[in-house]
Amino acid sequence: MFFFFYFLFLLSSYPIFSSSSHSCTTVTPTKTFQKCMILPTQQASIAWTFHAHNATLDLVFFGNFISPSGWVAWGINPISSEMTGTRALIAFPDPNSGQIVLLPYILDPTVKFQRTPLLSRPLDIHLLSSSATLYGGKLASVHDGAAIQIYATLKLAPNKTRIHHVWNRGLYVQGYSPTIHPTTNNDLSSVATIDVLSGSTSATQQTSVGRMRTVHGVINAISWGILLPIGAVTARYLRHVQCLGPAWFYAHAGTQLSAFFLGTVGFAMGIRLGELSPGVQYGLHRKLGFAAFCLGALQTLALLFRPKTTNKFRKYWKSYHHFVGYACVVLGVVNVFQGFEVMGEGRSYAKLGYCLCLATLIGVCIALEVNSWVLFCRKAKEEKMRREGLIGASDKGSGIHS
Repeated sequence: MFFFFYFLFLLSSYPIFSSSSHSCTTVTPTKTFQKCMILPTQQASIAWTFHAHNATLDLVFFGNFISPSGWVAWGINPISSEMTGTRALIAFPDPNSGQIVLLPYILDPTVKFQRTPLLSRPLDIHLLSSSATLYGGKLASVHDGAAIQIYATLKLAPNKTRIHHVWNRGLYVQGYSPTIHPTTNNDLSSVATIDVLSGSTSATQQTSVGRMRTVHGVINAISWGILLPIGAVTARYLRHVQCLGPAWFYAHAGTQLSAFFLGTVGFAMGIRLGELSPGVQYGLHRKLGFAAFCLGALQTLALLFRPKTTNKFRKYWKSYHHFVGYACVVLGVVNVFQGFEVMGEGRSYAKLGYCLCLATLIGVCIALEVNSWVLFCRKAKEEKMRREGLIGASDKGSGIHS
């Protein structure tokens, strides 16, 4: 099952509702460039001409708005392939005139932690010129999906042709201060290192973090989203089957303990992912995860204090066990769906596969519930007939009752 879900998560890089094919171009209305490249995220691309004799780089970045009041940014990081430290050019509609403006920004660590608004300031790189143009010219307007071209001419350091490109887009601009961009996998991986001389690239996908995120999702989908509900179903519908004896309890306890210990591994990986992604917060997903883990821990500890069937406190323990158990199952399943959204897999094959598994489990529950009530009503009828003397005491009903 683990490998099945891992395979689905790998497939999820190809969404069910994919957009049209994307290609790069070296020709724009104002310039023609020598080389172009499709960037790995956000359907962005870049074209450039490198003048080796004077180490000058002419380039254009092709991006798209995701909101009429949003922004699109491209920049370079002189030090490393990450957002922090990027010298960026950010295009957005002027809040006063509505015309596209292109302003320079330096993304220092305070921006990543959202401690202060992002304010425009001069760049400390050799930027010779810059401009931005909407696709369609001066008559074009900003809308969701509007294409924009950001032009820049830079003077590079001698013998330095490997450039760390960083790009992104956001939903809102407050005044002249762009707000934080979405935090899906694609948005957090919008970095590529390109050698402008040879055209080779090494896209920074944060491989280890991405792999950990995938394993985290698979483990939690299996533990909290599948095994835990199966354990609850086992106790709900099998404990009244007389021929099973105590086997239902061992199956229930074994399934739930396996789910909890596997979920603990996934929970710990989630904590670690949070430490590796400072400034990136998934408030609801994190809170639901903590709540589900705490309820699961309480359920596990409750086994140590399980009263005997003759104890007068047994009924209170059962009520507590049922309430906390079902609450844990509901929170776990809800958080699995929230996790798909956090990972940007809301319309992926992985989510479809999980929904099919969950739908199958729900179908089994409905069938067992109907069967349970049919047998219960049959046995109640037999008991009534026995009291009225219509059948003998030796004629006993069999089946499930609740």
